Amino acid sequence: MQIFNWITPNPTCVNPQDTLEKARELMTAGGFRRLPVVEGDKRLVGMISERDVRQHLGYLPQTRVNAAMASSPISIPQGETAEFAAKLMLQHKIGGLPVINEGRVVGIVTTTDLLKALLNVVQAAGDILKQ
Repeated sequence: MQIFNWITPNPTCVNPQDTLEKARELMTAGGFRRLPVVEGDKRLVGMISERDVRQHLGYLPQTRVNAAMASSPISIPQGETAEFAAKLMLQHKIGGLPVINEGRVVGIVTTTDLLKALLNVVQAAGDILKQ
């Protein structure tokens, strides 16, 4: 099952020079728990999570994203499978992966997205068994 069918395309991203306050505002407004950190033409340089932001409470307006982000994020190419994404997420104990094409962020896949994919497969298998 191709991952591209289950991603959130064109995710909200932040720049390394943005403040953690801006990152938190974007997360809160969009209901996100993580954001890709990009430079220039959406070239992936990091990931920032709610946990990263919480560790700097009280200093959000003056702290830059690059001070708190994971700077070597695990990502997945857009041509990979949902199964591979799930294995990566389990192996690294993470809840989301940026999806990239030639180093540029084209989407994000989360645990919720993979659960939706699983439910789709279970439903399809149930439909086949009913026949």
